[in-house]
Amino acid sequence: MILKKFVLRPATSLLRFAHYNLPKSPSGGFLPLKLPGCFGGKQPFNWGFFRVFPEKKQKNPRAQQAACALLSFFLFFFICSVCPVSVFPLSFADPGAPEELAAAIESAMSDEQALAQTFMLGWGGAEPSPLILQWIRERNIGGVKIFGWNTEDTLQLAGTVGALQEVSLAGPFNIPLLVATDQEGGWIRHVKGSTSETPGNMAIGASGYPQDAYLAGYYIAKELAVLGINMNFAPAVDLFTNRASVLIGPRSFGSDPVKVGILGAAFMKGHQAAGVIPTAKHYPGHGDTDLDSHGVLPEIAASFETLWNRELIPYRMLAVEGLPAVMSGHLAFPNTEAASMPASLSPWFLEDVLRDKIGYRGIIITDDLMMNGATGWAGSLSRTAKQALIAGNDIIMFSNTPNLYEPLWTFLLSSMKEEEDFRARVRDAARRTLLVKLRYLKGEGSVPYIPDPRKVAAELPDPEGAAFFVNLAARSVTLVKPLPPDSVFPLKQESAGRVLLAGRYNDFFKAGKAAFPAADSCRYTETDGPAALLSYARNADTVIFCLSDAADLRLLRSLEPLKKQVIVLSVLNPVYLESVPWVNGALAVYSYAPESFAAGFSAMIGRIPAEGRLPYE
Repeated sequence: MILKKFVLRPATSLLRFAHYNLPKSPSGGFLPLKLPGCFGGKQPFNWGFFRVFPEKKQKNPRAQQAACALLSFFLFFFICSVCPVSVFPLSFADPGAPEELAAAIESAMSDEQALAQTFMLGWGGAEPSPLILQWIRERNIGGVKIFGWNTEDTLQLAGTVGALQEVSLAGPFNIPLLVATDQEGGWIRHVKGSTSETPGNMAIGASGYPQDAYLAGYYIAKELAVLGINMNFAPAVDLFTNRASVLIGPRSFGSDPVKVGILGAAFMKGHQAAGVIPTAKHYPGHGDTDLDSHGVLPEIAASFETLWNRELIPYRMLAVEGLPAVMSGHLAFPNTEAASMPASLSPWFLEDVLRDKIGYRGIIITDDLMMNGATGWAGSLSRTAKQALIAGNDIIMFSNTPNLYEPLWTFLLSSMKEEEDFRARVRDAARRTLLVKLRYLKGEGSVPYIPDPRKVAAELPDPEGAAFFVNLAARSVTLVKPLPPDSVFPLKQESAGRVLLAGRYNDFFKAGKAAFPAADSCRYTETDGPAALLSYARNADTVIFCLSDAADLRLLRSLEPLKKQVIVLSVLNPVYLESVPWVNGALAVYSYAPESFAAGFSAMIGRIPAEGRLPYE
């Protein structure tokens, strides 16, 4: 066929689609040309106008060659004009609407590639392990999770993130990784090194200003972006409902669901302004239990009506504001339709409530599936992962790196091939994951795939952020006792007499010595008995005690019989102050960041007012 000789070969050399062949025709007729890249790869394209005649000897071969080359040229422009998807190999970097490109890439993926997009894996150590690199290179997984054990050296971490992204970008479709961490602020700060220590969510709740929430979210995310981290598991919008909770406590903005929703939405907007994907957690709410889902599956007695009007209000508010990601929690609510099933594995919680009733449209990611709160219910990691996907999670997260061919992978893949409904659910999860990547990981303002080490050295900690966090710490200092404060505060050296500083944190002593240079110091550990503290306290007129947890509380109670003036600087969760009504004075700050200690002592001696309010009833 002359057409095959002269039309396709010039097109092959110029346009790189040699693998498309026009079918032969023994006689003149209309020939279909099937282009898998067109119309989402699902419809053949028929060149109905194109008439091909049997080959015969030509009188003027040069004229025929020129005519066929010209026809090839018009054929190329016709293809470009009618095909919404490029006939070239699909790439994440292709232009186009995110929805259309996500659907096209997912449609072109094998089942293995689609399943891999739902995986987010952690690894041990500062350097990327050979196994995590193998998962990225051979499977092209959807994301990686940065934990505290990966992050002591921020410059090294930036190099690691860049190395992982380079491997991922070299894979099929050139898809970048979601690189996620937990950087809530305050107590939870997985990326350490030279990043900012911040006052935390409860400090934002104590200040009460949405602008503080926005700027905290912005500066935390801005630092993560410098390191190439494009997703953060924050804000935590769990309510401060159960005061005995050791897992949530100062990670909460407070107990009022509407205020938590407002502050959570502002924090989310700050992240988005810095180009980082925010993730609200722990859906549907971890605040009403004193148990930790890392070790057990907590059961929360709340009815659905209670949840709808309390824990779910922040999610309802954030969904309206365009929240892109939610983390599902390993929590059981036996008085709801989910019964004993963890919410993270429950289609009722994730599909019926979150997507259908609330109207949420972003992606859902599990909390770590290696936590006992998840695997204990399902019986094995493989079954837990499958149920998580069936329930409506789009990304399944694992804190460790499994072997390539262990049952976790092979069981899920075989389930896709045997169960069409499960296959469709996995492919839908892959499409949703691709869509959030296309919306956030490309274009102006997105987080760079390969961090610049010069920026890491120059911009961490962020200087503007550092100034803001000092002011936030100052605005959040809360006077708890006495009310009014005149009988104790401001505490001056002449009225305090001999001062003893008692605590565990170096920054407490640094700030305390700045306020009271002549003070003595008593450092203790969690396991120390009261003997040493009492020995020091007997020689003091005023004891300034740093209270942060139940172990500190036991030591603090030993001071009551001495009848000394006792001033407490509470850090983290201030509820412990309710157990010591006999102390003379108490101020609350909400983290052990240096700025929080400095602000607390500044309020104690009267340099700044204590304007914060306890953010719970």
